Amino acid sequence: MTKRAMLSKDHPCRSCDVSAEALCRALDVETLADFRNQGGRLHLTAGQTLFHQGDPADCVFSLTSGVIKLYAILSDGRRQIVAFLFPGDFVGFEARQCHGFAAEAIGDTTLCRVLKRRFEWFVDHYPALAEARYRRAAAELAIAQERMVTLGRQTAAERLAGFLSDIQRRAGFRGRDGANLVPLPMSRGDIADYLGLTKETVSRELTNLRKARVIRSHSLTLIEILDPRGIGALACGLAA
Repeated sequence: MTKRAMLSKDHPCRSCDVSAEALCRALDVETLADFRNQGGRLHLTAGQTLFHQGDPADCVFSLTSGVIKLYAILSDGRRQIVAFLFPGDFVGFEARQCHGFAAEAIGDTTLCRVLKRRFEWFVDHYPALAEARYRRAAAELAIAQERMVTLGRQTAAERLAGFLSDIQRRAGFRGRDGANLVPLPMSRGDIADYLGLTKETVSRELTNLRKARVIRSHSLTLIEILDPRGIGALACGLAA
């Protein structure tokens, strides 16, 4: 029996689709029920802001459906997207008192919200949750370091291939015919902003991947990876 199946039928966590990925999976059944009862559920629509850069960082959020983009507004007014978050990710971890980034829903999005001080209380009292938070923070640091290499050393084709490989790993799924499908709910402009490219370059490189039969577009928001090894090699700079 899964952990969530042991919860009472009326408990919100029982129907959670990301219970295997969310940080709170580290808690036992009784503690999980208590943890979830500390907060509430939040629904956002496309373009709606979860929090602004500079807002008080007084809550943490578990993303249960949809996609969130994190971005910073630079001193000259330019925007820099720093991350795309998917179901199972936690949002709002801050060492500071205020958010260093803004968070915006890309489409219909659902999150669980817990006050930061209550979350920290659970971290202090439940070592399994503290360990899970540490591992998540370490993974996010590794991703940030890889992103620095991507922006500093990789070609446009390598950046896009790495991006598609990352989305495949985090949110990809199999179609009925076994197709390797990858959702791309973000705009081409958002992808360009994240990768440090122009929108025209992103569109051109996607066209090149289609012509090379590495990917196939099903729609503007869904692609199929036809050659996983090929896109992996390109992402690592190993393609011929």
